[in-house]
Amino acid sequence: MKRDGASNKADHNNLVNADAALAQRIWCDRLSSLHLEQLKVLTQKYDFSVAHGDLLFLDNRWYVTHTGLLRLATRKRCCGIHVRPVMEFCDAPNCRWAFEATVFKSRTCKGFTGFGDADISNTSALVRGAEMRVAETRAVNRALRKAYGIGICSVEEIGSSPRPTEPPAQVVRFPAQVESTPVNGNGHRLRDQIQLLIRKHRLDPALVKLYAADFCGASELRQASREQVEKFAQHLAAYAEKDACGLRCQLNSYLKTNEQSPVGEPQAAAKGEVEEERPHPVNVADPAKEAA
Repeated sequence: MKRDGASNKADHNNLVNADAALAQRIWCDRLSSLHLEQLKVLTQKYDFSVAHGDLLFLDNRWYVTHTGLLRLATRKRCCGIHVRPVMEFCDAPNCRWAFEATVFKSRTCKGFTGFGDADISNTSALVRGAEMRVAETRAVNRALRKAYGIGICSVEEIGSSPRPTEPPAQVVRFPAQVESTPVNGNGHRLRDQIQLLIRKHRLDPALVKLYAADFCGASELRQASREQVEKFAQHLAAYAEKDACGLRCQLNSYLKTNEQSPVGEPQAAAKGEVEEERPHPVNVADPAKEAA
């Protein structure tokens, strides 16, 4: 038994030294003595391995990965994990999902429960269209962290780029250049960002579309260029953050236009032009789809 204990201690020390050496090669000067000490504690307590992808160093702190948590559960002989969607918090058309996961460490364990949610506002564009799977993974990670007493956050819970100090306004701020190609074949970034603004500030999609056409100087939104729609998106984000009430009043001014005439008809009448063909119906669910 003494030999076995000595052997396990030696293996432990080897793992600690290997983790520290590999971490210094990967993250170089970003690691301080405090970070190395934290890595040592995590390795000694949970047998996490940098080489196996159990830990990542991001934004000046350590994060555990889904791989590391599952490997830990296997070593601890986890009895099972039960996962279910929380339907009252799910909204499939808007890609919003919530899951509940319960980890059973043994057959007599009452379970450790964790919840995870995901939508387009808190996931990376790289996983756009996979919000349901992200929510499930986050729920499992939280339950495993509770079950085994792991205090550090998992990287899947924060997305690919943690932004703990970023103000809320930047979540909907638009980049200078927006990609014109679909992300994972599931819509454009510009369209997703405008939809996010509409949901966040509870705006009327039909009125936003009318406002967008007027802002772009077009009789119909489909006639506006992508650059014009990008400028409108930036304007809408700034307007909503600065004066949400003023924005709603601005949108309400289009109510009469929306009730009496289809999109494009008021502008044509102002110019003395008569349209013979029937106007296209307004898609109230997606104000940026035509421009994207």
